[in-house]
Amino acid sequence: MDTDRYLERIGVDPTTVTPGAIDLDTVARLQHAHVGAVPFENLAIVGDPFDDATDGEGVVLDLGHIHEKVVERRLGGYCFELNGLFGWLLGELGVDTHRVAARVVGDDGTGRPPANHHTNVVTFDRRFLVDVGMGIPTMRRPLPVDGEVVTDSAGVAWRVVESDRPDETHLTQYRRPGEAAWRDRYLFTDVPRELSYFEATCDYLQSAPESPFTGEPVVSVATDTGHVKLKRDTLVRYEGNERSEEPVAAEDWHDVLARRFGLQYRTA
Repeated sequence: MDTDRYLERIGVDPTTVTPGAIDLDTVARLQHAHVGAVPFENLAIVGDPFDDATDGEGVVLDLGHIHEKVVERRLGGYCFELNGLFGWLLGELGVDTHRVAARVVGDDGTGRPPANHHTNVVTFDRRFLVDVGMGIPTMRRPLPVDGEVVTDSAGVAWRVVESDRPDETHLTQYRRPGEAAWRDRYLFTDVPRELSYFEATCDYLQSAPESPFTGEPVVSVATDTGHVKLKRDTLVRYEGNERSEEPVAAEDWHDVLARRFGLQYRTA
């Protein structure tokens, strides 16, 4: 890994980061920078939405390949890529970190399929989730695994509680500004995994017609106080509980992708 180029990719001056002397505040700074610089997107799976003859290049769970895609080509990715790469960066910087398999919870309250999300756990005085690979809402800062509630710069509160399921030990929840009830985000068990552990689910998510990643293009990134999301024909802005939309014409789509998300992804 070229750690300096990676740090520059997320807008962090490499001279401000000292490998082997990384504290929790530094990890928080890197996480916040990452989610604002590297989009969560599925374009490697769906390809160019305005060229039916062009397929996506596919997702390859190889750290060298992901590094070339995200750092050198300055593209984005989804959880297995983004958290896989960020976990590698933290390890190279001397942080005590390991990969964890999780299950994003659907609208029906179930988490399936197994290992449909990759996140990271770091250890300082206690353990923290560090996640840069989610869509909306994005986790922007380390989250203690001991139940402490933290609120991010977008006003979203996060916590980890014990799971009441026999197959997972923890449940990550969030609460948007002004809401009283907690929403379930993902289940996980704090067991270290290799990146190869996620290969079967990654193959499923990038090929199955029922996968949320094989349909329409989705690109999102965190802003200072919210999120912005690009779909096939709409740009959506989220600020707190406010949501606004504006139409995006086909001929403008790639320009919006480049201007708002920094992605040069035209394949035709």
